[in-house]
Amino acid sequence: MINNDQAEALRNLVRNNAATMREEGRATRIVTVTSGKGGVGKSNFSLNFSLALQQLGKKVLIFDADIGMANIDVLMGVSSPYNLYHLLKQEKTIWDIIQEGPHGVHFIAGGSGFKDLVDLTAAQLDYFAEQIGRLHGEYDVILFDTGAGLSKETIKFITAAQETIIVTTPEPTSITDAYALIKMVTAMEHDVKFKLIVNRAADVKEGKATADKMALVAQRFLNLELPVLGFLPDDPNVPKAVKKQVPFSIAFPGTVATKTIMDIAKQFADVPGATGAASNGVKGFLHKMFRLSK
Repeated sequence: MINNDQAEALRNLVRNNAATMREEGRATRIVTVTSGKGGVGKSNFSLNFSLALQQLGKKVLIFDADIGMANIDVLMGVSSPYNLYHLLKQEKTIWDIIQEGPHGVHFIAGGSGFKDLVDLTAAQLDYFAEQIGRLHGEYDVILFDTGAGLSKETIKFITAAQETIIVTTPEPTSITDAYALIKMVTAMEHDVKFKLIVNRAADVKEGKATADKMALVAQRFLNLELPVLGFLPDDPNVPKAVKKQVPFSIAFPGTVATKTIMDIAKQFADVPGATGAASNGVKGFLHKMFRLSK
């Protein structure tokens, strides 16, 4: 657990970096990671993807936005004294609840707080928006790791983010549920920029076949482009890392999953984020998030 001196040092570092990043005009990409069903490795992807981006020199903040199964801190083997609940109750500031994980990646632990977003009072809403707004221009990427399926809270993050990465596996139930989620969001007439990750593929051929199948159906029935961000192999070192409570990219830096996640991060970093009004970083995210909640 981070002690008081470490927490204060982290808060000071974050505040000092904020001014520098704003002066340099850095944009913040808001990304939601989701899945149609649980058990597909979504949170493991979110964590190691963020660590890979961090290694590429990007400043990353992970929000664990999974209400019922928040586990980003568990996957890192790091305990966190505060989470979003403490912010919504106005007990802590945004700087207080940001914790530091391996390799300097920042994270906000999950909890019941995200469910409370549906029922915030006007005062709580103002405080939350003001606090989250302080992150504007501070991080290169803010990543929301949501719960599986399509809850009210998950819809908020999917539709407010600039980009949504949907994680599936080649299993038929996983493909079906991922497509169902995309279909439901599209039916709500939200302009969401989806990208696809196929996890636990036996090989590139299976990963590509899965992605092609989903892309074809999305194009034919939803008139939706579904670009593929990458395929992650079914690597036996990944579950070993989970048991160790160490991210696989740290526990097994030479394993095939680590090399692949780095390639995916490089591709993501090289492609600009969404453009237009929705791309206005944290400010655009807040506008869409709370416009949708009215």
